[in-house]
Amino acid sequence: MSDARTTSAGTARPTRRQGPADPVKTLMHSHRELCERAVDPLEIAAGLEAHGVTDRAATRFRHRDVFSLAEELYARVPRAADTGTDASDATAPYPARSAGPRAGWALRTLLPGAVCAVAVVATRSADGGGARSAIGVAGAVALAIALTVALRRGPLRVEGHTARVSRLWVCWLLAYALYGDGLLRLSGGAPHGTSPLTDAAAPLVALSFAVVPAAWCAHLLSVRARRGLADSRALAEFASRTRPPLLGLLALYLLTLTALAVLAEPVVGGDRGADTGHPAATVALGALLFLARLLTVHNFPKAAATGLVTACAVEALALVLATAGRVPGLEFLSAPVRALVDAGGAGAVPAVACGAAALGLLIHSTVALSRASAHT
Repeated sequence: MSDARTTSAGTARPTRRQGPADPVKTLMHSHRELCERAVDPLEIAAGLEAHGVTDRAATRFRHRDVFSLAEELYARVPRAADTGTDASDATAPYPARSAGPRAGWALRTLLPGAVCAVAVVATRSADGGGARSAIGVAGAVALAIALTVALRRGPLRVEGHTARVSRLWVCWLLAYALYGDGLLRLSGGAPHGTSPLTDAAAPLVALSFAVVPAAWCAHLLSVRARRGLADSRALAEFASRTRPPLLGLLALYLLTLTALAVLAEPVVGGDRGADTGHPAATVALGALLFLARLLTVHNFPKAAATGLVTACAVEALALVLATAGRVPGLEFLSAPVRALVDAGGAGAVPAVACGAAALGLLIHSTVALSRASAHT
């Protein structure tokens, strides 16, 4: 027994490691498909983050952060298809993802605005209610086709299929932008001086032309995020690099949309009196649609749908309350809607509904879109 102790004391036995000798090997096997399909270490880093591997968790694999861990995984796992990239080039500067021919999608984003403007002019120059209705329906179909063409390629393209329910909510919001004021007037929630239904095309024209700045802002955000991935060495660093461009580009889009909304009112709106609520409602709706599209593009469709359905629910509730207020004894139900309309015009209802929903999506976007996994 004493000899065993002496041998044990005199011989420096190596301490047993807790866990495997190569901890990265376990991670490599569990995420092998991700590593084989990745075109660069950035996609592996984003995929690891999406699976809950943080910079702190990377220290368990003897790496200072997720990015260095992704570089080792990229170097050790062979590609599923031979791309001609040598493993020794894993630490080389990461190539920027090709954005495709900009002229193509840039020109396509002009289609919705041009089609909408032509449809409005043709509708108002038509003689007779029947001809005007027919031209309006044809213009709506042409605008839907133009939007589909504009969004099929470029930075606003959604991988896969957009949820049908989201399309339904978008149609509701656009329909309310066109006819909401008139419906409030008919239901008694707005004063009779509100403009008729046929004069409500200015918001739609402004939003159609706003597809152009929306696409460019989304493109610039993608470029800045890609550069941030290449320059960052930690997930927190990437988040700090991504949030300022996100907020700055959103502000740029809102400024451009505000200019379009203000210009569209006197050019397209006709005699709208002193009602100044429509530009604010147009900007709020445009912000909501832009943020919802960004989240959908970056694989957060549920959050986008939540924001859209919230705005639709508030607008529908306003119409229901205004209609219920016409029933004798239930006038108090329409009091909140009447107070809001008296304070900010008929456009105050969609401005509040879409503005509140857009604010919620903005808060969510600053967190979701600052993650590396949202940009691969």
